[in-house]
Order: sequence, then structure tokens, then C-alpha cells
Amino acid sequence: MTRIRLLILAATAFLSACAPLPRPNPHSVAVRVTFDRDRITSVQARGAGADDPVRVASISKLITDIGAMRLVEAGILDLDADVSSVLGWPLRNPHFPDRPITLRLLLSHRSGLKDDVDYAIPLGQTLQTTLSDPKAWDAEHAPGTFFRYGNINFPVVASIMEKATGERFDTLMARLVFKPLRIDACFNWTTCSDAAVARAVTLKSEAGAVRRDDLRGRRPDCPVLSPGPGCDLSGYVPGTNGALFSPQGGARISAAGLARIGQFLLRQGEGLLAPGIIAAMIGPEWVFNGGNGDTEKGFWCAYGLAVQTLAASQACRNDPFGDGVRRLGHSGEAYGLRSGLWVDPVRGRGVAYFVTAVPDDAPKGRSGFTRTEEQMVR
Repeated sequence: MTRIRLLILAATAFLSACAPLPRPNPHSVAVRVTFDRDRITSVQARGAGADDPVRVASISKLITDIGAMRLVEAGILDLDADVSSVLGWPLRNPHFPDRPITLRLLLSHRSGLKDDVDYAIPLGQTLQTTLSDPKAWDAEHAPGTFFRYGNINFPVVASIMEKATGERFDTLMARLVFKPLRIDACFNWTTCSDAAVARAVTLKSEAGAVRRDDLRGRRPDCPVLSPGPGCDLSGYVPGTNGALFSPQGGARISAAGLARIGQFLLRQGEGLLAPGIIAAMIGPEWVFNGGNGDTEKGFWCAYGLAVQTLAASQACRNDPFGDGVRRLGHSGEAYGLRSGLWVDPVRGRGVAYFVTAVPDDAPKGRSGFTRTEEQMVR
């Protein structure tokens, strides 16, 4: 056991006793970590530890973006080129066939793709076939003109990354992000250590029913969706189905690991990405002007390349902190979990958290976040 982990565990035990976290119901577990550019400054936990990995939902998009931007910086991908040339087939909105779709548009949810098709594409099926369905596309707005948050964008991003490198998304992310940042994390459990798998946080409903990751110390028999009893990945061709390892929501990472991602942003890429690339990620690429996007009742008001901006304007309802400070990061919601990673680049501080077994209809607070999340960030 490393000295860092011992310190985290000690801090968890002490702060859990003196600063209780919100408890939506008896089945809930929660972890909150605060940090600055150089260290973890506090840990609060109930039912799990700061280094116990959990499926963090859409914060995965920000992590995927770091991997994609490493390929951009290396000249392997181009933010503004037509991605059809990489995929090997024409990616087009059938309602606007003359408008090319770029990596920049996919990462900023302005591609015209919609979650009206199943973005969890099983093994044996292809992204190309899925996106041939007209229901996948916005018929009213041309690519680049409208923001609509859509998970489906990120299986496309993962497919582009795979096709450009010839490498499967899960191992590619381990090589590009997790190993260089020294984080024991993974997509769909494939590249996490045995020790991390043994500490997996099970996601449960408010009634206590298992929703995901009841691993009991062992890896899942199949790390991807499969149409049958088998799970043979040996014949998988990288680039044909980037949805397999859930780039939109399937990262398994601890709160301490999320804090490490936050420190990476606060340190302007710390040599892994140039400050200019970090600035491009933050953007924002899109700011709501009253009619150029679907804000989901004020939750989305400014967005970069897989980076959400909080408190972008007084018209937004996306400030769970309630102090009007501009923060950057991403939120997550799936299978009863709520998660967040937020950094204040001016003050050089941040917070990472997750809480489980939150009801799907949990009451909102004064912002578009749930009351539970507002308690977690404070």
C-alpha cells in the first residue's frame, strides 16, 4: 500500500466521522474530495473510500476528451476536418447532406446527432448502421448551428479515435490518459488493477436493487454489450463500434482519481497537453443566446469540448454552489448516481464527488441540480 493511499484512507476515516455527507436513503454511499493544484485538501466519505472506483457517468466525456485531444496535439486527428475521411464512410445528417461533421462539433454537442436511437450498440453491430437511421439526426438544425446534449456523439468520437490508431478504445485510454496521469482507472473494468476491481462501488436504486457493477471482487464475464451468451472480442475491428466501452459514461474511477483529473486541468495540462489545447477544451464553443440550443431548463448554458461551464450567466440555473463563481468540469447522472468534477481556475481549487441511490425524480434545489448534489458541493 502506497504512502499516498494510506494518507487518503486516514483522512477519509477522520473526516467521515466529523463531517457527515447527505444521505438520500439508507442504500446511498457518498464520497467528496476537495483539492488544489498540488494536493488533496479534504476527504469526506460514507460507505466507500476516496480511492474506490465507481461508474462516474458523463464525467467520462471529459476524460474521453483528454484522450482525443492528445491525438489532436500529436497531429493524428484534426478538430476541424470532416471525420468521414477517418471513419471511412460518410457521416452526414441526411437532412443537411452538404454540411461536414467535425470532431469539434461532436465534442461540443453541435453535430446534429440526437439520443433518439440506442447509443449502447451491442457487440456484432456497427456505428455506421445505427447512424443510418434518420431518427438519429436533428431535422431542423444544421450541424454547427444548435447545441443539443447527446450521448451518441461520444461513441462516434471513440470510433474515430480507434480508426485513427488501430487500437481498441479501452486500451487506448489507458495508454493516453490513465497511465500517464498515474490513475488506477478504466472503461468497463478492462484495464483497472485487480485491487481496483475488488474495491468497486455497486450502484443501487433508492430501494436497494442493484443497477450496475455488483462485481463481488471479480471482473464481469463480458466487459461489453453482447447479443448472445458469448463475448469474443478477438474479431472486433477497431473503429466499427466505439460504443462498446461506453465512452459517454463508462469510466470507472475513484473520487481521488477525479481529483487528479481536476489537478491536471488546474495545472494547464502539466506537459501532457499544451496550455493552448486546454484552453481549446474549455472554450466555450457554445454559449446560449436565447435560441441556439436546448438548455434543458437552464442546466446547459455554456459548453466547450466536453467541458461544462457553471454560472456562465445570470439566466442559467446551473450553479449548485450558489456563489456565482465560474467553474469548469462536468456533471454525471446514471443508474441512481450523481457525480461532479468542478475546478475554479482562478482560485486554483476544485471538488470531486459522487453519491449513489439518488431517486431518478429527486427534488431539485435552487439550481437545476438536485438538492443532494447542492449539499455535496458545499
